[in-house]
Amino acid sequence: MQPVTIYTKPFCPYCARALNLLQKKGAPVTEIEAGFDPALRKEMIARAGGRSTYPQIFVGERHIGGCDDMLALDREGELDRLLNG
Repeated sequence: MQPVTIYTKPFCPYCARALNLLQKKGAPVTEIEAGFDPALRKEMIARAGGRSTYPQIFVGERHIGGCDDMLALDREGELDRLLNG
């Protein structure tokens, strides 16, 4: 299964929802809490092509977007394909 990196911030309901779905899928997740760390936030924005909302999610090195983007991929059956890719 592909590793997942997710940039989060504390008390973010979208971050919690995304992490919960990834946990249910059994994905190996690395969570980077970037909410209060300017260097990590800058890294996240650079990796995400300028997107600055939380969370920002990467499957392998592929940026898939935020929580809503990931949920859309899941509804389409694409998330499982990416995770198992």
